[in-house]
Amino acid sequence: ATLTGAARVAMGKEVVPFFTNAQHLAQDLMEASKQEKDPVWQLPLWEGYETRLKTSKIADLNNIPSDNGMGGAITAALYLKQFVGTLPSWIHLDVYGMNDITGLGEAQGLRAIYRMLVNQIHR
Repeated sequence: ATLTGAARVAMGKEVVPFFTNAQHLAQDLMEASKQEKDPVWQLPLWEGYETRLKTSKIADLNNIPSDNGMGGAITAALYLKQFVGTLPSWIHLDVYGMNDITGLGEAQGLRAIYRMLVNQIHR
């Protein structure tokens, strides 16, 4: 699954999409995003798409479902979710990391996640 490509189609190049299984983390990250002026936005882990991962005839999981590809970012995040095990909460940022105007790397979303962690330490 290609999470970055599908996420960029949905969000464009300036807003970093993220997925999480914990709404408190989503709220913390959105607040930190505002503080840092580093835009992020939560996309859903729509569990109805999980059946699309189980369409392989030879593997337990299929990272590229054979249907029309719609919802590709969500399907890719659900694929990643299969590997976090029993973690009580997690967050995945889809960091593009490139400013297409300047051609230079950019810490998109990383400023927000850093601020979120600092905020949590100082609570």
